[in-house]
This record gives sequence, structure tokens and C-alpha cells, in this order.
Amino acid sequence: MNAVQDARPQYLLALAQLEKLFAAVTPADLDRPTPCSEFTLRRLLNHVVGGIHRFAYMGEGGRAEDIVPAIEDPSDEGWPAALARAAGRATAAWADDAKLGRPTFAPWGEVPGGMVVGGYVMEAVTHSWDIATALDNGFVLDEGLAHTALAVAEMVLPPESRVEGVPFAEVLPVAEDADIHARLAAWMGRTA
Repeated sequence: MNAVQDARPQYLLALAQLEKLFAAVTPADLDRPTPCSEFTLRRLLNHVVGGIHRFAYMGEGGRAEDIVPAIEDPSDEGWPAALARAAGRATAAWADDAKLGRPTFAPWGEVPGGMVVGGYVMEAVTHSWDIATALDNGFVLDEGLAHTALAVAEMVLPPESRVEGVPFAEVLPVAEDADIHARLAAWMGRTA
């Protein structure tokens, strides 16, 4: 992916997929474990919404390290509304095409904005798999988005990058005939 590739359309699709998943979550689901082992479903939802706010903040010109990628439980508002608010903010923050080439301070360093967008497609799609796996309700994930996320992950998270302090486990083996979602999960160090 070059520095100014526009992954915003894929990010919007990833947000739409997250919206459907968030809408399927019930209060009884919130304490379920997720493949993202440090998070229950409740904590993962808070992390996803917080991560979208962090992504928006970067699009607004802020530095990633200024924002914790998590929110508190959204109380009466509910997670779908909290997600919609964060998604609207992110969409507005990244609407200007010029931001794709602008130096942006991401969690992994200063990179062009287009690379930040690609990284957050990977984040949204991976966490969509985490949520769908935790819910175990037959939700069908978008294969095209998973292909995009895996291509980004293979580029920005090579196996040798998995060192202490990097929030991704080692790449796991996967069957040659595994579907794209299983391949993405394994690349991100997750098992179902």
C-alpha cells in the first residue's frame, strides 16, 4: 500500500460491519471472553469505540499517544449510539483527501495519513472478527474486508515485528485451505 492509497471506502464498510455487530450484542453477552485475550466483550466494545475516537483525533491533527484507545461504558446511550458518534467523528475528520498524504502521528510512529487509514481498516476488521467469534451467532463477516485487512497486516506486521511491547502475538500456523477470516486471525496471533 503506498503512502496515499485511499482506504477510506474500506474503512466505511468496516464501520458498517461493526454497526451490525454492535447491534447484535445483548447485555447478557458483555462478560463473554473474546479471542483478544485481554478483553471481555464489554472491554473490547469500549476499546473499539475508543480506538475510533483516537483515529478521528489523528485525522483532526492530534497525536495518537494523547488519546487512550478506550471509553467508559456508554451508560444509557448504549454501544451502538457510542459507535455511531465515534464513526461520524472519524468520517468527518478524514474527509479531506489531502490528509492521506499528510504526516500523521500514529501509535506506531509518524506516517502518511493513508497508512493510518489502512492500519485502522485492519484494526476494525480484526476486532469485528473478535466480536463475531465472541458472539458465536453465525454473523457472516465481509470477505473483501478481511482480504484488505490481511494485506495491510502482512505489510505492517511482519512476523519478525512481534517483539515485547507490540500488542500482537506471534503469527500462528493455519491450514492451507483456511478461509480468509481464519488466516487474518492467525496472522494477528489469535485463535478462535
